[in-house]
Amino acid sequence: MDLRTLRAFVEVVRQDGFSAAATVINATQPTVSKAVKQLEEELGGPLLDRLGRRVQLTAMGELVYRRAQAMLAERDSLLSELADLRGLQRGRLRLGLPRLGSSILFAPLVARYRQLYPGIEIDLAEQGSNRLKQAVLAGELELGAALAPIESDFATQPVRAEPMVVVLPSTHEFAGRKSIKLTELADSSLILFEAGFTLNEMIRAACQRRGFVAREAAHSAQPDFILALVAAGLGVALLPRLVAVQQVGPPLVSVLLDENDLRWELSLIWRAGSILSPAAKAWIDLVAETT
Repeated sequence: MDLRTLRAFVEVVRQDGFSAAATVINATQPTVSKAVKQLEEELGGPLLDRLGRRVQLTAMGELVYRRAQAMLAERDSLLSELADLRGLQRGRLRLGLPRLGSSILFAPLVARYRQLYPGIEIDLAEQGSNRLKQAVLAGELELGAALAPIESDFATQPVRAEPMVVVLPSTHEFAGRKSIKLTELADSSLILFEAGFTLNEMIRAACQRRGFVAREAAHSAQPDFILALVAAGLGVALLPRLVAVQQVGPPLVSVLLDENDLRWELSLIWRAGSILSPAAKAWIDLVAETT
């Protein structure tokens, strides 16, 4: 099975069409169409339903697409390992970082990595922890970062553990407190992150363990907008302390959340048992040295 044929098929699915895929892999559309047809003939069935200019995976196509991504990821890993013999002069780091906290924790490290390895291409994706886990397992990303608890499908390296704080208007009745218990927020409206953020699931589960359901007033992917909603009086927010220290100021205050089972514990993740590329190993080493 030709990996170039597999890559053409994978890009047709990723780009949702033959023309866009041809642009990505620097080929003509007839060449891409021929590659997919050849793959279908070799595997003995249709992989795609053509819907005008769009495509949709068949049941067979879904299986082939999942395996093809893993095979192509292993190919990239092999090429990166070969680049290691040349002192990391070439290669690619496929890295996924969470939207929350990355500007504080990882932005300086990405800049430092670029200084150390200017020949390494960095493919960076920003998503919630759940989406990053899926991308790592599918082979779309080699490394990610996710919040605990982390499933046994992944190998991990701890990065940072932080307590949570409650962000309140400075006029709130709890604003002068040194700490707050989660049960004291049972009647408060919470402003959470959007779907895909593990932190939401952690907060909901912690509330359920204490016998109440979180009252969710709004959701956003951006910490600054969440803080603006708190300032506007829509509710209160729960954030990791390192984010609150950087972003919370008048007319808001942050108060420590006194709960040991609700903490922000971030780790690097990669597929358990996978052979990491030299570019990925270099990133892991850099994070270990500086965090």
